[in-house]
Amino acid sequence: MVGIVRLIERFSMLIGTIGAVVMAPLVLSMVYEVLARHFFNAPTFWAYEIGYMLAGTCYMFGMGYCLRQGGHIRVDFLYQGMSLKGKATVNTLGYVFLMIPVCAWVTWGLYEYAIEAYVSNEVSGESAWNPIIWPFRVVWVIGFVSLTLQGIAELIKNIMILQGIDIAQYGFGATEEATG
Repeated sequence: MVGIVRLIERFSMLIGTIGAVVMAPLVLSMVYEVLARHFFNAPTFWAYEIGYMLAGTCYMFGMGYCLRQGGHIRVDFLYQGMSLKGKATVNTLGYVFLMIPVCAWVTWGLYEYAIEAYVSNEVSGESAWNPIIWPFRVVWVIGFVSLTLQGIAELIKNIMILQGIDIAQYGFGATEEATG
């Protein structure tokens, strides 16, 4: 179990890091667009598309990483007063009955959506550049695969807590459950 969690968390870190690195070309492309538009009166035909695709990549690739770090929003007014095992019970139920099934369903739908875009050679239709859209749809799939896998890792960690295992000793992602 520990090996599976470590593998998934490394994957989430890798995908999250790629999402963070993508921020640099996003900023550079937006700065270039602003300079070209305002100082040279030569707006680009590709900046809008690059902007939403790179920003979307940052967001989608950050989902699993954010879950690993315990950064997703939760309603704490009842949760914060619970014991560690009480929190693990709530989390386990949430992961089993809500998060993992919904994420798996969305991942499958996005996979089909990406395949459809690839097969039909779909283009964006958003600008004069009009790029093919399937690579961005693959980004969505990767993002949701990362989130789903990280949800499975969180489920495993919560099951370990319910079994009385102190997961803090394993150095997993900085979730509240691991840090107490």
